[in-house]
Amino acid sequence: MTTMTNASVREFKMPDVGEGLTEAEILKWYVQPGDKVTDGQVVCEVETAKAAVELPIPYDGVVRELHFPEGSTVDVGTPIIAVDVSGGAAPVEEAPAAAAASEAPAAPATPAAPAEEAGENPAARQPVLVGYGVATSTTRRRPRKQAPDDTAARQAAVAVQTELNGHGAGAAAPQERPLAKPPVRKLAKDLGVDLATVTPTGPDGIITREDVHAAAATAQAPEQEAVQVAAPAPAAPASYDTGRETRIPIKGVRKATAAAMVGSAFTAPHVTEFVTVDVTRTLKLVEELKQDKEFAGLRVNPLLLIAKALLVAIKRNPEINASWDEAAQEIVVKHYVNLGIAAATPRGLIVPNIKDAHAKTLPQLAESLGELVSTAREGRTSPGAMQGGTVTITNVGVFGVDTGTPILNPGESAILAVGAIKAQPWVHKGKVKPRQVTTLALSFDHRLVDGELGSKVLADVAAILEQPKRLITWA
Repeated sequence: MTTMTNASVREFKMPDVGEGLTEAEILKWYVQPGDKVTDGQVVCEVETAKAAVELPIPYDGVVRELHFPEGSTVDVGTPIIAVDVSGGAAPVEEAPAAAAASEAPAAPATPAAPAEEAGENPAARQPVLVGYGVATSTTRRRPRKQAPDDTAARQAAVAVQTELNGHGAGAAAPQERPLAKPPVRKLAKDLGVDLATVTPTGPDGIITREDVHAAAATAQAPEQEAVQVAAPAPAAPASYDTGRETRIPIKGVRKATAAAMVGSAFTAPHVTEFVTVDVTRTLKLVEELKQDKEFAGLRVNPLLLIAKALLVAIKRNPEINASWDEAAQEIVVKHYVNLGIAAATPRGLIVPNIKDAHAKTLPQLAESLGELVSTAREGRTSPGAMQGGTVTITNVGVFGVDTGTPILNPGESAILAVGAIKAQPWVHKGKVKPRQVTTLALSFDHRLVDGELGSKVLADVAAILEQPKRLITWA
């Protein structure tokens, strides 16, 4: 990466396009060196750990350089593109000039030199737009005081004295004694390590505890150590048959999802309950709503009524809509519902949520669901749409799966899994008839949701799907 120093050149830094993100991958550049750009023009598309996002440039000018190629992962706050804002089309290449400058004799130190030595980036003095990167620290650190390194001289003296004494036959001089603190000497004695054979790594040639442990490990397993040194692990591309295996780097959405799921599974004690329910009446209501003019042009499917049923169940049992605050040792009950919908995309599983879903009418909920699904499939879900969820629905039934035991999204207390809807023999009005049946699974955080509360919520959802008219009487 090349850093521009011309005062007319502005460096656009990788912004933090989501809360707490530290890096992003450049998927595609929409501009090339020499192109003119205007304020607000999209210059590239990046993929964060949450979504793919298009980045607009915040000023007018001419592109001088793209610091990273497509496919590069860049830390937030790192310059990714240089733009000449002087108004003229300056040359793209500056390598010869930079080379000439590097051959010139060094100039005397100026007052600005200490700041540069302390790690201050000159580009950081340029104003940064809010939300476009992080401010570079200008904190200066005092250089660590270094003691004179006389290790080499001491070792030379020891070597001479050893030679004169017949390779250690005579008494060692006081300065020949290896430098080590009393606890380290005791450790070496316990492990049977001769300090004279230990290579010191501490300051001024002092032997550390790590040096003793390393020497002990070498003595105990010389053959294994030799194998490790002589045959280091081969690089990944050379260790497998590309015709029989494909290795995919773990990054972006999939990396974030994996970390979140592992954290959730080992932090919140999960409990999952199941119920099988006759949803024949719900499917009939879906067909009726498709013919209703209020739902014209909207996506109407069983998931819509399942979502509404869950919202009604939460209204009847508000304690289920909560989170566990470990730091404050508090249960936080939410008086709003940001309903998450798990969506499978080419970049992995994401869970955008419908903000304030509890306050939406059925047609409004249908519209929000349609927009959420369309945006997710196009890979345009914004990071903000995936933050602040309170309860989630995952519809594994679309894959023909009966049900599952879903893992909670971090910060949420419950997640509802919906299984496949199938025609099954069912006792209806005293007779066995073919009915449309599905299995629901509710996972919840047992720290704040006990069995009674979880059962009530799941039973309410099942009762509404079996008798959809309860949407009117319970809502």
